[in-house]
Amino acid sequence: MVCFPKLVFSLFALVLIALPGAAPAQAYPAKSIRLILPFPPGGPTDITGRAIAQKLSEQLGQTIVPENRPGAGGNLGLELGAKAPPDGYTITLTAPPLAISPSLYAKINYDAIRDFAPVTLVATIENIMVVHNSVPAKTLKEFIQLARRHPGKLNFSSSGAGSTNHLATELLKGRYKLNMVHVPFKGSGPQLVALMSGEVDMGTMAVPGAIPIVRANKVRPLAVLSKERVPALPDVPTAKEAGVDDFVISIWYGILAPAGTPREIVNRLNSELHKALASADLKQRLAASGVEPLTSTPEQFANHIKSEIVRYAKVIKDAGIKAQ
Repeated sequence: MVCFPKLVFSLFALVLIALPGAAPAQAYPAKSIRLILPFPPGGPTDITGRAIAQKLSEQLGQTIVPENRPGAGGNLGLELGAKAPPDGYTITLTAPPLAISPSLYAKINYDAIRDFAPVTLVATIENIMVVHNSVPAKTLKEFIQLARRHPGKLNFSSSGAGSTNHLATELLKGRYKLNMVHVPFKGSGPQLVALMSGEVDMGTMAVPGAIPIVRANKVRPLAVLSKERVPALPDVPTAKEAGVDDFVISIWYGILAPAGTPREIVNRLNSELHKALASADLKQRLAASGVEPLTSTPEQFANHIKSEIVRYAKVIKDAGIKAQ
């Protein structure tokens, strides 16, 4: 009878070891991790995701497998990420469409808030407003005045209806009651060609794509839509410097895990991503593509998503934008 308590204790310990999740959190990751990229290969999401995946693989000692799953404006990949098992072995690189789609589409098959566990913001790409050289406006304020004097006469381009660069111009239109014609293109490449040729008067686009045509004087820059000037284009003022306050519209990127992912796994990913984004080699690789590292806590990222949903919902409603 003396040995009975010891026997019970030993059996209890064996049961605990056998229970799922009983292994210490330090064991994660024990296998490769899938990184869903909701857009096609070759674009900024793909370039940013693959650069981060390589560095994260080195740190974790496990392969991070990038998987391009484009479709429905990024919503196909986001849906796959939302419905993946919450075990830390499927994560998703998201961008502003996560915050835009709930207001742009009548129905999406995931909830941008409830279905994800935000891990951290990882990067940002700034936007820039430019005009064709034939447009008689040297500054952003002059362009606003020109558009006011000629309602319905000026047009502006975007890389697609509901894109960040489209909504940026719609925000400017709404604030200053401007009447301009939207000319959407299927991607930033055709948009860039249209701006250089003068097919469109004005457009907002990501800084990396604009750098060559600005430096070659193919278009005239009005302002970068960022808090600070962009090092690659130091002579271009911010929107605030150009006279338009509270007009920061960046293309941000962040890592999401499915809702229900254990907090210790979210914290581990957050810590490793912060470490990766602080490394000199990854910073240099991202900078070469015009991408700036950016980090946050999970809570800060969650709040950012919520505030972006609210901001873009108003722009989309006021402009009457519908998904095409």
